[in-house]
Amino acid sequence: MTIEYRDDADIGVDEAIELYRRSTLGERRPLDRPDIFEAMLANANLTVSAWDGPRLVGISRTLTDFGYVAYLADLAVDASCQRQGIGKRLIEETRRRLRPECMIVLLAAPKANDYYPALGFEHNPRAWVLRGD
Repeated sequence: MTIEYRDDADIGVDEAIELYRRSTLGERRPLDRPDIFEAMLANANLTVSAWDGPRLVGISRTLTDFGYVAYLADLAVDASCQRQGIGKRLIEETRRRLRPECMIVLLAAPKANDYYPALGFEHNPRAWVLRGD
């Protein structure tokens, strides 16, 4: 499998929802709300995607100022493609598009809690969440 990483792909809402459904992240995203997914895709200002030919197999969706901080809102990899370095590479490709001093911040999904320290992330217990309706 040869994976192509892109930051200019036009990702369709249905295509994104299907990827999230095929990843563990789908458990915590509104898969039944294409309107929300449309906003998620349209308003992230840095999206790196991973493609196996025409098939979307991974996405790194980030909100950032490119200089100081980048909030990695989503890192999703098709479950059938996990453990092949795609998630790690998506983070590397995201980081490559930021200034070197820019930090990446994320809230880890419970199943991914042990994944991020292996990539150099430090745990920070001071995260707070104010949920919407």
